[in-house]
Amino acid sequence: MRVINFNAGPAGLPLPPLERAQKEFLEFGKSGMSIMEHSHRGKDYDAVHNEAISLLRELLDVPETHDVLFMQGGAHLQFSLIPLNFLMPGKSADYLTTGHWSKVALSEAKALSAMVGTAREAVTTEHDGVFTRIPKQDELELDSNAAYAHYTTNNTIFGTQWHTIPEVGNVPLIADMSSDFIWKKFDVSKYALAYAGAQKNIGPSGVVVAIARKDFVESGRTDLSKTLKYSTVAKNNSLFNTPPTFSIYMVRNILAWVKEIGGLDAIHARNLKKGELLYGAIDAMSDFYKSPVEKDSRSYMNVVFRLPSQALEEKFVAEAKAANMVGLKGHRAVGGIRASVYNAVSVENIQSLVDFMEKFKKANG
Repeated sequence: MRVINFNAGPAGLPLPPLERAQKEFLEFGKSGMSIMEHSHRGKDYDAVHNEAISLLRELLDVPETHDVLFMQGGAHLQFSLIPLNFLMPGKSADYLTTGHWSKVALSEAKALSAMVGTAREAVTTEHDGVFTRIPKQDELELDSNAAYAHYTTNNTIFGTQWHTIPEVGNVPLIADMSSDFIWKKFDVSKYALAYAGAQKNIGPSGVVVAIARKDFVESGRTDLSKTLKYSTVAKNNSLFNTPPTFSIYMVRNILAWVKEIGGLDAIHARNLKKGELLYGAIDAMSDFYKSPVEKDSRSYMNVVFRLPSQALEEKFVAEAKAANMVGLKGHRAVGGIRASVYNAVSVENIQSLVDFMEKFKKANG
């Protein structure tokens, strides 16, 4: 029996795309071999690769001004590639710090200061080592001449999420969307670059999906090795070197599933219902379960909450696992409980969690 998977990433994947992979695992089409065995230069894999790109363009209405790229190295490598490509010496870039991963992005850019321009913190909402909210627009201390502005749309550890796109004027806007990519539609045209590690919402680990504005990519540095340049990836349709073919194949399967169930409008409606159900339960039992996040900053992907004691939290995690629900232990940096409720998690899964929460409170409150 499959568990209800609340892991933060690699996270649960929808069952239909996994079943499709299972059927095709030993032989893809009538090729006599698995998709994992196909050459990335062959027509069979090429069709999968381009279908994944086409599906993403369709689901997000990606304009022709932007390329869809598949890259490697996770978001961590993007943290370095972005300043290497776009933060020229003598320039500065704005970083909006709202959680752990946005702090890491800033620190990685600062680590390259001998080779690139200056990375500066344009805002932070950190207080006593934790983040409980997203900043208001008037809190952003932006530089109108910045090379770019970078932010993280959703924060997996602290459970906060941007529900508006920050206004940065004419400065190119870059977003790390790793933990809420395709949870709903967004206006791609507002971004110079949006990227996401696939292992939360869109596929298994091993591939990064990036949507990059063509003129922004072309503005990047030319004095880098080919493998470090976004322009190389774009000019070669993400096939300059061997891509993570099976991960991209799974991205194709998941995007096809999203389309089949009604597209991103249907996904968004489902995610809102899940959030309302789970946060509604937390608020209704606030004498036992407490959300540390300000209501207008709550994440619909990573729901964090606390119980009256650490001992009860440990008991909650253990008994939930016995009830077929895994991945509920909060990040080691903050503790507590965290339910990562990405697209693969159903409304029925959330109802099961809420039912368990009610029973647990009754037995332990």
